[in-house]
Amino acid sequence: MTEHRPIIGIIGNHYVIDARYPIHSAGTMNAHAVADVAGAMPLIIPTDPRFVSVAELLESCDGFLLTGGRPNVHPSEYGEEETPAHGTFDRARDAITLPLVRACVARGQPFLGICRGFQEVNVALGGSLHPEIRELPGRMNHRMPPDAQLEDQFALRHTVRFTDGGVFHRLMGATEVMTNTLHGQGIQRPAPSLVIDGHAPDGTPEATYVKDAAGFTLSVQWHPEWNAANDPVSRPLFTAFGDATRAWAKARKAVRHLA
Repeated sequence: MTEHRPIIGIIGNHYVIDARYPIHSAGTMNAHAVADVAGAMPLIIPTDPRFVSVAELLESCDGFLLTGGRPNVHPSEYGEEETPAHGTFDRARDAITLPLVRACVARGQPFLGICRGFQEVNVALGGSLHPEIRELPGRMNHRMPPDAQLEDQFALRHTVRFTDGGVFHRLMGATEVMTNTLHGQGIQRPAPSLVIDGHAPDGTPEATYVKDAAGFTLSVQWHPEWNAANDPVSRPLFTAFGDATRAWAKARKAVRHLA
Protein backbone atom coordinates (compact mmCIF):
# COMPACT_ATOMS: atom_id res chain seq x y z
CA MET A 1 0.00 0.00 0.00
CA THR A 2 1.27 3.46 -0.90
CA GLU A 3 2.42 5.42 2.13
CA HIS A 4 0.60 8.71 2.58
CA ARG A 5 2.76 11.81 2.29
CA PRO A 6 2.84 14.17 5.27
CA ILE A 7 0.88 17.39 4.76
CA ILE A 8 2.76 20.68 4.83
CA GLY A 9 0.60 23.75 5.15
CA ILE A 10 1.90 26.57 2.97
CA ILE A 11 1.06 29.94 4.48
CA GLY A 12 -0.88 31.96 1.92
CA ASN A 13 -0.80 35.71 1.44
CA HIS A 14 -3.74 37.99 0.74
CA TYR A 15 -3.63 39.96 -2.50
CA VAL A 16 -6.08 41.81 -4.72
CA ILE A 17 -5.94 41.08 -8.46
CA ASP A 18 -6.86 43.84 -10.90
CA ALA A 19 -7.67 46.14 -7.97
CA ARG A 20 -10.94 44.31 -7.27
CA TYR A 21 -10.60 40.54 -6.90
CA PRO A 22 -9.24 39.35 -3.50
CA ILE A 23 -7.31 36.08 -3.32
CA HIS A 24 -5.13 34.00 -1.02
CA SER A 25 -2.11 32.67 -2.85
CA ALA A 26 1.37 31.16 -2.58
CA GLY A 27 4.09 30.91 -5.19
CA THR A 28 4.13 27.70 -7.21
CA MET A 29 7.82 27.30 -6.38
CA ASN A 30 6.81 26.73 -2.73
CA ALA A 31 4.62 23.80 -3.76
CA HIS A 32 7.41 22.42 -5.97
CA ALA A 33 9.87 22.54 -3.07
CA VAL A 34 7.43 20.86 -0.69
CA ALA A 35 6.33 18.14 -3.13
CA ASP A 36 9.53 17.48 -5.07
CA VAL A 37 12.19 17.92 -2.39
CA ALA A 38 10.50 17.60 1.00
CA GLY A 39 8.36 14.74 -0.35
CA ALA A 40 5.19 16.07 1.24
CA MET A 41 1.75 17.14 0.05
CA PRO A 42 1.53 20.95 -0.27
CA LEU A 43 -1.66 22.56 1.03
CA ILE A 44 -2.10 26.33 0.62
CA ILE A 45 -3.70 27.92 3.69
CA PRO A 46 -6.05 30.92 3.49
CA THR A 47 -4.30 32.62 6.38
CA ASP A 48 -7.17 34.48 7.98
CA PRO A 49 -8.91 33.72 11.32
CA ARG A 50 -12.28 34.08 9.58
CA PHE A 51 -11.55 30.87 7.70
CA VAL A 52 -9.16 28.80 9.81
CA SER A 53 -8.04 28.52 13.41
CA VAL A 54 -4.62 27.67 14.77
CA ALA A 55 -6.04 24.60 16.51
CA GLU A 56 -7.51 23.31 13.24
CA LEU A 57 -4.27 23.88 11.36
CA LEU A 58 -2.21 22.05 13.96
CA GLU A 59 -4.46 19.00 13.62
CA SER A 60 -4.78 19.15 9.84
CA CYS A 61 -1.11 19.61 8.89
CA ASP A 62 2.10 17.86 9.89
CA GLY A 63 4.32 20.90 9.31
CA PHE A 64 4.18 24.46 8.05
CA LEU A 65 6.07 26.46 5.45
CA LEU A 66 6.08 30.09 6.62
CA THR A 67 6.44 31.76 3.25
CA GLY A 68 7.74 35.13 2.17
CA GLY A 69 5.38 37.85 1.01
CA ARG A 70 5.16 41.56 0.29
CA PRO A 71 3.12 42.48 3.39
CA ASN A 72 5.20 42.86 6.56
CA VAL A 73 4.50 41.93 10.16
CA HIS A 74 2.73 44.87 11.76
CA PRO A 75 5.13 46.75 14.10
CA SER A 76 2.54 46.79 16.90
CA GLU A 77 3.32 43.08 17.27
CA TYR A 78 6.74 44.07 18.62
CA GLY A 79 5.71 47.23 20.42
CA GLU A 80 6.44 49.91 17.81
CA GLU A 81 4.38 52.49 15.96
CA GLU A 82 3.50 52.07 12.30
CA THR A 83 5.47 54.28 9.88
CA PRO A 84 5.56 54.50 6.05
CA ALA A 85 8.91 52.68 6.15
CA HIS A 86 7.18 49.58 7.53
CA GLY A 87 5.39 49.08 4.21
CA THR A 88 2.13 47.21 3.75
CA PHE A 89 0.62 44.71 6.18
CA ASP A 90 -1.52 41.58 6.38
CA ARG A 91 -3.05 41.69 9.85
CA ALA A 92 -5.08 38.52 9.22
CA ARG A 93 -1.87 36.61 8.50
CA ASP A 94 -0.32 38.04 11.68
CA ALA A 95 -3.31 36.76 13.65
CA ILE A 96 -2.69 33.20 12.45
CA THR A 97 1.04 32.81 11.99
CA LEU A 98 2.33 34.37 15.20
CA PRO A 99 0.33 32.12 17.55
CA LEU A 100 0.93 29.21 15.14
CA VAL A 101 4.70 29.59 15.54
CA ARG A 102 4.40 29.63 19.32
CA ALA A 103 2.17 26.56 19.28
CA CYS A 104 4.53 24.65 16.98
CA VAL A 105 7.49 25.40 19.24
CA ALA A 106 5.54 24.23 22.29
CA ARG A 107 4.34 21.03 20.57
CA GLY A 108 7.53 20.21 18.69
CA GLN A 109 5.64 20.44 15.38
CA PRO A 110 7.94 21.26 12.43
CA PHE A 111 8.05 24.53 10.55
CA LEU A 112 10.41 26.16 8.08
CA GLY A 113 10.50 29.96 7.98
CA ILE A 114 11.36 31.84 4.78
CA CYS A 115 11.94 35.62 4.49
CA ARG A 116 8.80 37.10 6.08
CA GLY A 117 8.36 33.73 7.79
CA PHE A 118 11.88 34.08 9.21
CA GLN A 119 10.86 37.48 10.58
CA GLU A 120 7.56 36.12 11.92
CA VAL A 121 9.38 33.54 14.03
CA ASN A 122 11.49 36.26 15.64
CA VAL A 123 8.46 38.46 16.36
CA ALA A 124 6.31 35.56 17.60
CA LEU A 125 8.94 34.69 20.19
CA GLY A 126 9.52 38.26 21.41
CA GLY A 127 11.96 39.86 18.99
CA SER A 128 11.70 42.98 16.84
CA LEU A 129 12.42 44.04 13.25
CA HIS A 130 14.11 46.95 11.54
CA PRO A 131 11.86 48.27 8.75
CA GLU A 132 14.64 48.98 6.24
CA ILE A 133 18.03 47.45 6.94
CA ARG A 134 19.75 49.12 3.97
CA GLU A 135 19.44 52.38 5.93
CA LEU A 136 21.64 51.03 8.73
CA PRO A 137 25.34 52.02 8.66
CA GLY A 138 27.49 49.40 6.96
CA ARG A 139 24.58 47.35 5.62
CA MET A 140 24.12 46.37 2.01
CA ASN A 141 20.90 46.55 0.00
CA HIS A 142 19.26 43.14 0.41
CA ARG A 143 16.30 43.94 -1.82
CA MET A 144 15.86 42.30 -5.21
CA PRO A 145 16.42 44.28 -8.43
CA PRO A 146 12.83 45.47 -8.98
CA ASP A 147 12.73 45.44 -12.79
CA ALA A 148 14.88 42.38 -13.42
CA GLN A 149 13.74 39.05 -14.85
CA LEU A 150 12.70 36.42 -12.31
CA GLU A 151 15.97 34.50 -12.75
CA ASP A 152 17.96 37.64 -11.97
CA GLN A 153 15.79 38.56 -8.97
CA PHE A 154 16.44 35.14 -7.44
CA ALA A 155 20.10 34.96 -8.48
CA LEU A 156 22.73 34.15 -5.84
CA ARG A 157 23.97 37.51 -4.58
CA HIS A 158 25.86 37.14 -1.30
CA THR A 159 27.38 34.62 1.06
CA VAL A 160 25.99 33.46 4.38
CA ARG A 161 28.46 32.25 6.98
CA PHE A 162 27.26 29.73 9.56
CA THR A 163 28.49 29.14 13.09
CA ASP A 164 31.33 26.62 12.98
CA GLY A 165 29.90 23.29 14.12
CA GLY A 166 26.38 24.72 14.37
CA VAL A 167 23.08 23.33 13.14
CA PHE A 168 23.30 24.85 9.66
CA HIS A 169 26.97 23.94 9.24
CA ARG A 170 26.18 20.32 10.01
CA LEU A 171 23.15 20.33 7.71
CA MET A 172 24.91 21.99 4.75
CA GLY A 173 28.32 20.44 5.22
CA ALA A 174 29.86 23.90 4.83
CA THR A 175 30.41 26.98 6.93
CA GLU A 176 29.76 29.35 4.03
CA VAL A 177 27.20 29.21 1.21
CA MET A 178 25.84 31.47 -1.52
CA THR A 179 22.21 32.62 -1.35
CA ASN A 180 19.76 34.93 -3.03
CA THR A 181 18.39 37.98 -1.20
CA LEU A 182 14.98 39.60 -1.64
CA HIS A 183 14.09 41.40 1.58
CA GLY A 184 14.00 44.90 3.02
CA GLN A 185 13.35 44.21 6.69
CA GLY A 186 15.54 42.25 9.08
CA ILE A 187 16.02 41.25 12.69
CA GLN A 188 16.70 44.17 15.00
CA ARG A 189 16.35 42.56 18.42
CA PRO A 190 16.54 38.75 18.43
CA ALA A 191 13.94 36.89 20.47
CA PRO A 192 15.40 35.49 23.71
CA SER A 193 15.04 31.88 22.57
CA LEU A 194 16.25 32.47 19.01
CA VAL A 195 19.73 31.33 18.01
CA ILE A 196 21.24 33.26 15.10
CA ASP A 197 23.29 30.63 13.32
CA GLY A 198 24.22 32.46 10.12
CA HIS A 199 25.01 36.01 8.96
CA ALA A 200 25.47 37.88 5.69
CA PRO A 201 28.83 39.62 5.21
CA ASP A 202 27.35 42.89 6.53
CA GLY A 203 26.22 41.23 9.77
CA THR A 204 22.55 40.81 8.86
CA PRO A 205 21.07 37.68 10.53
CA GLU A 206 20.23 35.10 7.86
CA ALA A 207 19.73 31.71 9.55
CA THR A 208 18.09 30.89 12.89
CA TYR A 209 16.59 28.14 15.00
CA VAL A 210 14.81 28.04 18.35
CA LYS A 211 17.02 27.05 21.26
CA ASP A 212 16.08 23.78 22.99
CA ALA A 213 12.97 23.34 20.82
CA ALA A 214 11.83 19.74 20.43
CA GLY A 215 10.96 20.06 16.75
CA PHE A 216 12.38 21.41 13.48
CA THR A 217 12.46 25.22 13.76
CA LEU A 218 14.94 26.31 11.11
CA SER A 219 14.33 29.64 9.38
CA VAL A 220 16.25 31.54 6.72
CA GLN A 221 16.10 35.12 5.49
CA TRP A 222 16.73 34.13 1.86
CA HIS A 223 14.38 32.21 -0.51
CA PRO A 224 15.43 28.54 -0.71
CA GLU A 225 12.23 27.56 -2.54
CA TRP A 226 13.74 28.94 -5.74
CA ASN A 227 15.28 26.06 -7.72
CA ALA A 228 15.08 23.94 -4.57
CA ALA A 229 15.52 20.61 -6.34
CA ASN A 230 18.86 21.65 -7.86
CA ASP A 231 20.34 24.17 -5.44
CA PRO A 232 22.94 22.59 -3.09
CA VAL A 233 21.81 24.84 -0.22
CA SER A 234 18.05 24.53 -0.72
CA ARG A 235 17.91 20.78 -1.21
CA PRO A 236 19.30 19.70 2.18
CA LEU A 237 17.14 22.29 3.92
CA PHE A 238 13.89 21.04 2.38
CA THR A 239 14.97 17.40 2.65
CA ALA A 240 15.53 17.80 6.39
CA PHE A 241 12.23 19.63 6.74
CA GLY A 242 10.42 16.83 4.91
CA ASP A 243 12.08 14.21 7.14
CA ALA A 244 10.91 16.13 10.20
CA THR A 245 7.31 16.26 8.99
CA ARG A 246 7.37 12.53 8.20
CA ALA A 247 8.61 11.80 11.71
CA TRP A 248 5.87 14.01 13.18
CA ALA A 249 3.18 12.34 11.05
CA LYS A 250 4.41 8.86 12.01
CA ALA A 251 4.48 9.70 15.71
CA ARG A 252 0.99 11.23 15.56
CA LYS A 253 -0.36 8.17 13.75
CA ALA A 254 1.12 5.90 16.42
CA VAL A 255 -0.49 7.94 19.21
CA ARG A 256 -3.89 7.83 17.50
CA HIS A 257 -3.55 4.08 16.97
CA LEU A 258 -2.87 3.55 20.67
CA ALA A 259 -5.83 5.73 21.58
